[in-house]
Amino acid sequence: MIPLATRDELAADLAQAERSRQPIAPLTAAHPEIDVVDAYEIQLINIRQRVAEGARVVGHKVGLSSLAMQQMMGVDEPDYGHLLNEMQVFEDTPVKADKYLYPRVEVEVGFILAHDLPGAACTEDDVLAATEAFVPSIELIDTRITDWKIALCDTIADNASSAGFVLGAARVAPTAVDITQIDAVLTRNGEVVAKGRSDAVLGNPATAVAWLSRKVESFGVRLRKGDIVLPGSCTKAIDARPGDTFVAEFAGLGSVRLSFE
Repeated sequence: MIPLATRDELAADLAQAERSRQPIAPLTAAHPEIDVVDAYEIQLINIRQRVAEGARVVGHKVGLSSLAMQQMMGVDEPDYGHLLNEMQVFEDTPVKADKYLYPRVEVEVGFILAHDLPGAACTEDDVLAATEAFVPSIELIDTRITDWKIALCDTIADNASSAGFVLGAARVAPTAVDITQIDAVLTRNGEVVAKGRSDAVLGNPATAVAWLSRKVESFGVRLRKGDIVLPGSCTKAIDARPGDTFVAEFAGLGSVRLSFE
């Protein structure tokens, strides 16, 4: 664990890296003693600051929700970050690629909550009962750490490497589709660059949302009615370049588009 003053300093370094688009060295390189609690508290320092400046928390994202990513990071559970209203991008408005440092896209089956979720006791059944709709989505991920050279605590502190998200138009009731059997295909400029299925996310994306609800309660956070939850990617992350147009197609769930300029 690191001193509170060091948490404040590292949070400020990450915030400045995002503003200036000048990446920084991994936090864990200079502070190998940093732990997961430190990292989440650093994340929260920056989220609270952005909220104080006028942003709104509109949901959360889950990262490291595939077994392969957990093994790569040497962990046995996912991580999470916050979604802010100012992070939302839109299908009909190209995103400026130079706003980010190392942008990548991920394909996700999003959840929109119709009811608050319970905290510590939350189950997959609770998640499905509280979900208003599934929504096709793409998460725009980025890192403020040089060349994506991140360890677990680096990505957690950096809002789980989240930078933006876009939602498609479709809203599909949980009873209308099997959440574990949604095939997804991602194209970049018309070429298929990734394929996956929703059960790549912990076997069931609802499992990731239930985990999230239990986890955030320990930090004084709850998942509320109206929240957007991105449970993790169905596919590998793909680099985004100026001029790229991505389309994610989901079986039974429609599509979502994200363009860069």
